[in-house]
Amino acid sequence: MFSCVKPYGDQNYSALKRACLRRKVLFEDPNFPATDDSLYYKGVPGPNVRWKRPKDICEDPHLFVDGISSHDLHQGQVGNCWFVAACSSLASRESLWQKVIPNWKEQEWDPEKPEAYAGIFHFHFWRFGEWVDVVIDDRLPTVNNQLIYCHSNSLNEFWCALVEKAYAKLAGCYQALDGGNTADALVDFTGGVSEPIDLAEGDFANDEAKRNALFERMLKVHSRGGLISASIKAVTEADMEVRLACGLVKGHAYAVTDVRKVRLGHGLLAFFKSEKLDMIRLRNPWGEREWNGPWSDTSKEWQKVSKSEREKMGVTVQDDGEFWMTFEDVCRYFTDIIKCRLLNTSYLSIHKTWEEAQLRGAWTRHDNPRQNRSGGCINHKDTFFQNPQYIFDVKKPEDEVLICTQQRPKQSTRRDGKGENLAIGFDIYKVEENREYRMHSLQHRAASSIYINSRSVFLRTDQPAGRYVIIPTTFEPGHTGEFLLRVFTDVPSNCRELCLDEPPHSCWSSLCGYPRQVTQVHVLGAAGLKDSSTGANSYVIIKCEGDKVRSAVKKGTPTPEYNVKAIFYRKKPGQPITIQIWKHRVLKDEFLGQVHLKADPDDLQALHTFHLRDRNSRQASDLPGTVAVHVLSSASLTAV
Repeated sequence: MFSCVKPYGDQNYSALKRACLRRKVLFEDPNFPATDDSLYYKGVPGPNVRWKRPKDICEDPHLFVDGISSHDLHQGQVGNCWFVAACSSLASRESLWQKVIPNWKEQEWDPEKPEAYAGIFHFHFWRFGEWVDVVIDDRLPTVNNQLIYCHSNSLNEFWCALVEKAYAKLAGCYQALDGGNTADALVDFTGGVSEPIDLAEGDFANDEAKRNALFERMLKVHSRGGLISASIKAVTEADMEVRLACGLVKGHAYAVTDVRKVRLGHGLLAFFKSEKLDMIRLRNPWGEREWNGPWSDTSKEWQKVSKSEREKMGVTVQDDGEFWMTFEDVCRYFTDIIKCRLLNTSYLSIHKTWEEAQLRGAWTRHDNPRQNRSGGCINHKDTFFQNPQYIFDVKKPEDEVLICTQQRPKQSTRRDGKGENLAIGFDIYKVEENREYRMHSLQHRAASSIYINSRSVFLRTDQPAGRYVIIPTTFEPGHTGEFLLRVFTDVPSNCRELCLDEPPHSCWSSLCGYPRQVTQVHVLGAAGLKDSSTGANSYVIIKCEGDKVRSAVKKGTPTPEYNVKAIFYRKKPGQPITIQIWKHRVLKDEFLGQVHLKADPDDLQALHTFHLRDRNSRQASDLPGTVAVHVLSSASLTAV
C-alpha cells in the first residue's frame, strides 16, 4: 500500500532533515510559511496570533504522551469538528495511524539527543488515487501561548496539532478546514471508500429490518478496521452547534469508536439467556458534553449489564465526550452516518477480497461534439453522451458493485480564493454484451448516484451478470475538471474507458471493407419451446458476420426471459443475422430452432415475434416455439 509514496510539492523529508542537521538549524517550510497566508484565504486575522515551536510552548514536548487515544483530541477555534472526529476514529486504529504518522519513533522528541531534532515532521495522506508524503515544520499558531486549533488534553502532546497542520497544508490553509467533510478526511487517512447513509431519509428508526441490516454492515466495517462517523444535520445557520435537550449537538461530527452487541444480565444467566443489545460508542470532538438519555454514563440501564461486561466495554462516568447509545437511539437522534470501508484487495487475506479498477479521467470542453467531454447530466440530452464513458463486466450471476467518483481536491488560497467543488454524479447503463464503442443513445439505466457538490460520490449496487457503461458527469454542461473513478467488484471487471465512437478506419479497410450499418439486437425471450411442459434449460446465441453473443442458461422455464443484447457493425448488411436457441444438456446441447433477421434500417417495426425454424438450408420448416426480438438498425454508425 505504501510501497510508493509520492513526495508532496517535491519535498523529500529525509533529504531536508539531513540538510538541517548538517547546518544545525531548525526547518522552516518555504511552501507553508508561518504567515497569515497559511492561516486564512480571506479576511484579516487578529493581531495576537504568534507562530511558536513546541519547545517554546512547553518544557517537555512529545509527539505522544502515554500512547495515542481518541481522548487526546480537542477541537480548536476553527469549525473543523469533522476533521477532529476523523482523527478520533483514526486514533482508535493503531494499524491506520501508524501509516498516517510514519516512523513515529524516529519523529518523536528524544530528550537525550536534542541535537537530533530538526523541527521537521512528515505525514502520509491518500489524495486522488495516490499516497503523498507531506512535510511540515513544527511552528504552530498560538494566542497567549495556547494552540488555537486542534490540541491535546496533555499540554506537551503535539501529534494531533502537527497532523492538522499537514492536512491544512494540503487544503491550502487552516481556514480551508472550516466546515469540511468527515467523509473526505476518513478517505484521506485510509485510501478507503466512504459511503454516506441518510438515516432520516431511509427511516431506519422505524424500520427494524433495515436497521438490523445496517448495524450488521457497520459491525463488519468496524471489525475489519474501517472508520465510522455520525452527525445531526443542521438545517439553518442558527442550528449549527446547537445543543439539544438530549445532550447531542447539531451540525457536529461524532466519531464512532466502538460497535458491539452487548450481553445483558449477570452471571450464568447472562451467558445462557444470551439477550444482546446493538450498541454504538461515540465521541464528541469537544471532549465534553455527552448524550444524557438511556445508556448515558450514569443511567440506571447499566445495572442490566454485568461488571465484567462493563469493564470490557470501557464504560466510564467522566464527562470526557465519549458515551454509549443503543443503535435504535442512534437512528432516532442522528440524521447521517458515514462508513469508510477499507477495501481489502489482498489475495492473502481471510476476509472478502475486492478487485479494484482505478481510472483517471477529465471533463474537458471542445467545440467539436466528438471531442467534447463535458456534456452535463441526463437533463441535457443533446450533450449527455459526449461525457467520458467507462465499460465494465459483472461476471457472476449477481455481484455487489461499489463505485466511487472523486473530483480532484481544490486548494483554498489567498491568491485563488475558496476552492469550490463541482456538482458531480454518474449513471450506470446495462448495454450490449459485446459493446466496444461509445454509447450514443439511451439504454436501460441500471443505477444512478445522487448529484452533489461534494468531493466524491459513492454508490453500492447489486447487478446481474452483463456489460455496463458508467457515465460520470458534472451536473451542468461545460464545466471542466479532473476526476478519479474507482470500481470494486468481487472478480476482475476489465473496467476501461471507451474512447472511440465507431470502428476505426485502417489500411485494411479498403481491402476487407468498412462497416456500412450498425444493428442492435435485443432478444427479450421465448415461448412454446420443445419440451416446454417440463421446462427446458435453454440459452440463445446471436450470430453476425463471424461474431456471436451467448446468453446465460435460463433454467427450468417454458418461457425463458433472456434479456440479452448484442451490437454488430455490419460490412455486409445483406447477410442476415441469425438467432439460435439451444437446450443445455450435460453431454451435448440440443438445437431447438433459429430465425434469420434482415434488420433493414427502413423497417419501422422494432419489435418482432418470430416462429423458430430448423437449419435445413433448402426447405426450412417450423419448429415449436417463438422468440421475441427488438431490432434497431441504422446507416449511421453513431446512432446506437
